[in-house]
Amino acid sequence: MMPLTIARTGEENSIKKVGGKEETRQFLARLGFVAGTHITIIAEISGNMIVNIKESRVAISREMAAKIMV
Repeated sequence: MMPLTIARTGEENSIKKVGGKEETRQFLARLGFVAGTHITIIAEISGNMIVNIKESRVAISREMAAKIMV
């Protein structure tokens, strides 16, 4: 397992675990970041990430991405 921040752009990964406080995990779950979901990094801009998850593009901060283990 590694944090999403280390994953390569364009490479599909599977979410293994979402960490952080309960409210953070719930927020990410509402966006589709749950264990078993496939995720691809589309771009990294100023440390923030644009990811493709469940056929949608979502922008998340580097801090949020660090809580997502792939």
